[in-house]
Amino acid sequence: MQVCTDAATWYICGMSIKVTGLTKVYGAQRAVDDISFEVNKGEILGFLGPNGAGKSTTMKILTCFIPQTTGQALVCGQDTMTDSIEVRKKIGYLPESNALYYDMYVQEYLEFMAGLHKLGDKTKQRIEAMIEATGLTAERRKLVGQLSKGYKQRVGLAQAMLHDPEVLILDEPTSGLDPNQLIEIRELIRSLGRNKTVIFSSHIMQEVQAVADRIIIVNKGKIVANDTAAALQNKLNNEVTVIAEFKQKVERALLGELKGIKHYEQLKDGRWSFVSSGQGDLREDIFLFAKNKNLTLLGLEREQFSLEEVFKQVTQKN
Repeated sequence: MQVCTDAATWYICGMSIKVTGLTKVYGAQRAVDDISFEVNKGEILGFLGPNGAGKSTTMKILTCFIPQTTGQALVCGQDTMTDSIEVRKKIGYLPESNALYYDMYVQEYLEFMAGLHKLGDKTKQRIEAMIEATGLTAERRKLVGQLSKGYKQRVGLAQAMLHDPEVLILDEPTSGLDPNQLIEIRELIRSLGRNKTVIFSSHIMQEVQAVADRIIIVNKGKIVANDTAAALQNKLNNEVTVIAEFKQKVERALLGELKGIKHYEQLKDGRWSFVSSGQGDLREDIFLFAKNKNLTLLGLEREQFSLEEVFKQVTQKN
């Protein structure tokens, strides 16, 4: 069994990123305040937080754009402070600003970036693959400056993935995309996560929930949540609400025979809402009750806190 005791061995053991005690201070402001976390190979991490929480600052440190004040950040076993060139080779980065050369054609720009990455004989193959993956085929001979915001974002994604990096760090990657484009890029990020490590930030909670394996929420420079979306939602659920739809009209008094119910009410659409007196799942009890009473159930749905509600609670109480 491999014991992970240093940068080389923990990378072999399956971690792509290891952040320890990371702090970034600007004058009197602590933009990042002593945070620590790890990201495994092949994991998609959603990095969330209010504006000014420290998300982009952390990403800039991981990509060697700015140095930290204290602490350590390791990417693929390389230190961002002492091995920044090696780190940059292993990372693809799409910054929030997505700075592009507007006077270049799309293909010309990607050829230029391929030259910076010294792709050599792989240049044509990688450019074709990225143009196809990001849906830029029809735009490849247009000036970057003539593209819509959504297509500029696709060009940014193409350049970030061009050199086939082990780690992708994407700051608001779906900004400016229409709903159809958003679905396509979401699927692209999900497919990339099969063999790459991906960290991405977004203000679209449904997108994060659909794509991320795990979520970190930062607020005022500190990590306030670190878990899967389902686990974060469950932690905030002190009671369980189940919505039931019956085929027949059901008398309220009959439903009062259900055990473990704190309260229940009929909704405007005719369905019934049941709130448990604890954290147990009521669905099995309701199903068995309906069966015993010869009632036909058309649907049972357990309600949970949405990710938006989780985000609101953990960022407002800190």
